[in-house]
Amino acid sequence: MYPARALRVVLEPNLSSARHTTVCIKPASDFQGASIYVERAGQLHLVACPQRDISRRMASFQYELLSNQSAAGPDFKKMALVEAMCRPCDNVELLMAICSSDFVVKGSIRNVSHDSENHMSQVDVSVQKVYRQKNRIFQQDEASGEWRGPIRTLLQCKVKKGGGDFLFTGNEHFGEAWLGCAPRFKDFMFVYRAARERGANPCEFQLN
Repeated sequence: MYPARALRVVLEPNLSSARHTTVCIKPASDFQGASIYVERAGQLHLVACPQRDISRRMASFQYELLSNQSAAGPDFKKMALVEAMCRPCDNVELLMAICSSDFVVKGSIRNVSHDSENHMSQVDVSVQKVYRQKNRIFQQDEASGEWRGPIRTLLQCKVKKGGGDFLFTGNEHFGEAWLGCAPRFKDFMFVYRAARERGANPCEFQLN
């Protein structure tokens, strides 16, 4: 809490390894008065600097190491993050997303809310079918019996409420569902059936 100069934290496994190429840091709610730098080639680069509080300096955060090889959806290495997360997936990315995403659900949009302070939007989904989920983000409401769940995306994506059924795919980060590919369900079915007829589907998907 009161280091003489600084506290140096080494994240394992080593970030220089081929498998892990990206580290994400999420400050906790009680993070205050401290700054976080990342060290690259002996140079320090500021990545988090909350409002200063000289009476109490605490750095509390979670981190995740991400591998490009496990990322479903758009190729983040070839484009800016916002562009990659906000643009629609092409057919190849969509077919890969249903195979490798942390969650795949069919549902409709109940509501969309925006959090300008944290640069996020939340899509509240009414779920018709859960094909796969890593953890219990999508759960059944005890009162109504309806399956629901929140999915987050970047505010810059300007997500709006739309009618109809969608196939929502994406990955979990820090226990939250983040949107990947989300085509209309009828469009996904057309793409998947066409790929299956050609033998080009990378994995089998439960149609019924």
